[in-house]
Amino acid sequence: MTMKEIKYIDRKTNQPVIEKPPGERFLRFLYHHPLGRLPLELLVRRRLLSSIYGRMMSRNRSIKRIQPFVDQYDIDMDEAIKPIDEFNSFNDFFYRELKPDIRDMDEGFVSPADGKIIAFEHIDAVGDFFVKGHQFTLEEFLQDKELAEKYQTGSMFIVRLAPNDYHRFHFPYGGHISEPTRISGRYYSVSPYALFKNFTKVFCGNEREYAILSTKDIGDVLLAPVGATMVGTIIETYEPDSEINKGDEMGYFAFGGSSMVILIEKGKIEIDEDLLRNTRNGMETSIRMGERIGG
Repeated sequence: MTMKEIKYIDRKTNQPVIEKPPGERFLRFLYHHPLGRLPLELLVRRRLLSSIYGRMMSRNRSIKRIQPFVDQYDIDMDEAIKPIDEFNSFNDFFYRELKPDIRDMDEGFVSPADGKIIAFEHIDAVGDFFVKGHQFTLEEFLQDKELAEKYQTGSMFIVRLAPNDYHRFHFPYGGHISEPTRISGRYYSVSPYALFKNFTKVFCGNEREYAILSTKDIGDVLLAPVGATMVGTIIETYEPDSEINKGDEMGYFAFGGSSMVILIEKGKIEIDEDLLRNTRNGMETSIRMGERIGG
């Protein structure tokens, strides 16, 4: 992955594709230009900018942004419950719901969201994908030493959602879901422009939360939505301390990029080889919610 362009592997064709995310020039400036550091530290990472922009995207006049956004990023509105002319704001469109059963749920362990995925059979390999020397620790990410030790030898998935992706996230497996634990933080971007040199700062510094999905056959799975620039709120839509089915909705993000981190205990699942191979080659893989990622 280079910062001249963002490339990922299209899982259907197994071919590299160049991604053109919204706000690409702005992100390059903030994270890879010396003059970008001041607005980054003073505004972008703080709650103020995300809150202001979030309010703008919730106003009725923001609906004029919807059709150009759909056209530019070729978003399939046939999947959505509501047609474009029924949304009352851009945010209403942004966290749109899909029609029931519009997505198939593959066998095995599936992706909780649409986006680009990387997979690590061993968590200590995370640093090899990004910049070596920037240590990432589960204890810092989870703010819980005992929980970090439980997953330290396990596996990790990271699903990165760009602003043009479907922004609701779902359960990748069935089981019993716990109460969520919220960790306050900043709002750095989760774009590769930010992650390439700031992985630890982003994932251990951003607003995030996690819940434990207890399953009958693959142990306890930790699911952690992470907020980012222009995402001021992570909304849960599930009932905590309840039984859920694979594919049930877990929650959604407001406007902006965001991500899902998934931790699995050692040896509980076998990650699909194409995801591991692409990750070893320094590439993300396109993924859709409900698509198998392991079993």
